[in-house]
Amino acid sequence: MPARRTSIAALFLALLAFSGAACKEGGTIKVHSLKFNGVTAVDERRLRDALTTRQSINIPWGKKYYFDRSRFDADRLRMQAFYADRGYPDARITGFDVALNDKQDEVDLTVTITEGDPVIAKVIDFTGFDGIPPAHLADLRTRLPLKVGQPRDRQLVIAIHEMAVNELKDHGFPYGKVITAEDDGSDGKHASLTFTADPGTLAHFGPVEIAGNKSVDEHVIRRQLMFKPGALYQRSLVQESQRRLYGLALFQFANVEPLNQEQQPEEVPIRVTVAEGNHQRVNLGGGYGTEEKARVDAEYHHVNFLGDARSAGAHVRWSSLDRGVRLEFNQPYVFSPHFSLGAEAQQWYTFTPAYQSVVTGGKMTLTHRSSANTSWATSFTSEHNRSSISSDVLGDLTLRASLIALGLDPTTNEQNGSLNAIGFDFQHSTADSPIDAHHGYQVAIHAEQTAKLASGNFNYSSVSADGRHYFPFGNRVVMASRLQFGNIRPAGGESANVPFAKRYFLGGATSVRGWGRYEVSPLTESGLPIGGDSMLAFSEELRATMRGKLGIVLFLDGGNVWADAFGFTSGDLRYAVGPGLRYQTPVGPLRFDVGYQLNPTPKLLVNGTPQTRRFRLHFSIGQAF
Repeated sequence: MPARRTSIAALFLALLAFSGAACKEGGTIKVHSLKFNGVTAVDERRLRDALTTRQSINIPWGKKYYFDRSRFDADRLRMQAFYADRGYPDARITGFDVALNDKQDEVDLTVTITEGDPVIAKVIDFTGFDGIPPAHLADLRTRLPLKVGQPRDRQLVIAIHEMAVNELKDHGFPYGKVITAEDDGSDGKHASLTFTADPGTLAHFGPVEIAGNKSVDEHVIRRQLMFKPGALYQRSLVQESQRRLYGLALFQFANVEPLNQEQQPEEVPIRVTVAEGNHQRVNLGGGYGTEEKARVDAEYHHVNFLGDARSAGAHVRWSSLDRGVRLEFNQPYVFSPHFSLGAEAQQWYTFTPAYQSVVTGGKMTLTHRSSANTSWATSFTSEHNRSSISSDVLGDLTLRASLIALGLDPTTNEQNGSLNAIGFDFQHSTADSPIDAHHGYQVAIHAEQTAKLASGNFNYSSVSADGRHYFPFGNRVVMASRLQFGNIRPAGGESANVPFAKRYFLGGATSVRGWGRYEVSPLTESGLPIGGDSMLAFSEELRATMRGKLGIVLFLDGGNVWADAFGFTSGDLRYAVGPGLRYQTPVGPLRFDVGYQLNPTPKLLVNGTPQTRRFRLHFSIGQAF
């Protein structure tokens, strides 16, 4: 910055002169950079997002933004309004630098802002909330996004107002209103905020009217409602009921709304309006991945099978890595709306570098979903596992010896046996999307124990966990993190008590991406991966949206698999780094990643030959995690 600051008026005269001299008036001077001095009290990313003047993305395919004098003049007012809304009414633009390049087709802009003293929230008070239980009102206070002593942010004041209204409507006051009053004090810098409730009539749920259903029985809809006539009105129960109706996948549209709000009745009538969708769906798909090569999938799903909102379906798949058929059935509303009972039967083939496995059997699962974010389930599995050495490596005596130690029958070159196990699963998610999350987290835990109540050839216990976290930096950048853990403990320490199909592998498009699928694993003496009983892996991704639907990713993956239970050793981890491209489609982001091995695996065989490449290419649909 020059010692003597240029005035705003002189600035725009200078810009006009530059534009006229270069004959580039009307948006032909590209904004090469936009910088701020003095911005400490607010989030600079959000300040940038509030402006129409943007910095160009200075890569070949990045979006270009051009300087427009009239838009920037309006942006000057936007900056002051942005600051005022966040409690800094005295903030002013006190300086501006503009520098054109030699070609006079790009400009570097630097804005200097003097923020001034903030208006501090001195008091936050609630009056007229006598109908709210004291414990709930105390909880509301702890959840306030604006605290005493912080700058008075008007967006946060509006958020508190909405929270107060919701509290009324969730405790029997559907017509409640809240008035917000602000007093900035004698000095104009210490704000007292008072939220005054006008609760209105205490009300209960009244009769429920259902409209729009044709083939779906009315009782199927009513049992999804989280309220009964006569119960105290709670808006959260209305919202949860609507979410549950959508969760049935029976309806294209579902709306649960109170009626006659203007009359403020003590018994609130409720109307449930639905529009049924197609209950039978067939999906055919195919594709090509760098790991599975050609892939064909076919699915049939019936979401009202035999009525009563039961669902059933079939999935058929063929690829070079796995293939088979799965049948599924689900009975909703078992015992209560929170419980459902599922059944699955399958015959599934999996092909690893060392052996192939066939799993034939089924599983029954009782699931409890306490909320949209949290569920737990208990299951019983009964299946037959058969694994055999791949024909192309049958002559590898070192492989055969290794698999015999793991339970291979030396006379048949197969591992055969039945498995009966009890399982438990827990899932909790606050992520905003299951396929392309930008914020929130997910936790999934699975535990399994072979059942003593039925005969079986395998005997083990296992536990695994998967944690994911998504942290946004503004609107365009997300830091995504993942941590995985798995451990199988065979009874008596005998490896033969674990079927080959249950053993862990890493590598591929969703884990340690410098290696292909099944390539991160304990090896035989000849170098073939054979899986292990313990696993640890992590991934860090920096995801950035560049232009339109195009995005880029930088990632670091690490992990390994160990032969024995509890065999974790941090010094044995394999690491991979690399870039990736993403392109948004209606079914999720199209993904292309290049993973590079930082520490290759000695002696690893890939397709029967020692590996020489330290990189792998991965092409798929959906984020890696």
